[in-house]
Amino acid sequence: MSELVGELLTLVIMAFALGMDAFSVGLGMGMYKLRLRKIFEIGITIGIFHVWMPLVGLLTGKFLSEKFGTFASLIGGLLLIVLGLQMIWASLKKGDEKVITPVGFGLLLFALSVSLDSFSVGLTLGIYGAKIVLVLISFGVVATVLTWAGLLLGKKVQGWLGNYSEALGGAILLAFGLKLILPLW
Repeated sequence: MSELVGELLTLVIMAFALGMDAFSVGLGMGMYKLRLRKIFEIGITIGIFHVWMPLVGLLTGKFLSEKFGTFASLIGGLLLIVLGLQMIWASLKKGDEKVITPVGFGLLLFALSVSLDSFSVGLTLGIYGAKIVLVLISFGVVATVLTWAGLLLGKKVQGWLGNYSEALGGAILLAFGLKLILPLW
């Protein structure tokens, strides 16, 4: 029983670390004018991706090389940079329609960008034989809650910053994307 509690505690800590990027990116995306229902949907979507991506990673972990983790971080970083630059560009073009928003395809890009690292961790956990159900529940619940927290905090900050909030949100996404990519070079 204590072994199960130890594994669960380890997985929750790991899920918290992985979910912090969802929080950070949620903070940036929360600066869009979002209704609470949309925030709820975004959090659930991120949670589903944080279940799906490590599941795929767990199931294929025995077959993929260590280099794939670096590739996943690179793709995730590039997606965040694109989203960040788009938000900054959109804030400078007043009155124009945004290219990427946290709805539809933009939401899927957002969810994918913050979930790619959980795929990489899933690869590692698959190699070590972690309990799949514990991994998926831990990752999904923690990512959902942290995303909601980031989006709600971003929504508050957006009200304080007015027109500059979208540019700040884009800068956060850009910085986080660069943070993912720069250690790889």
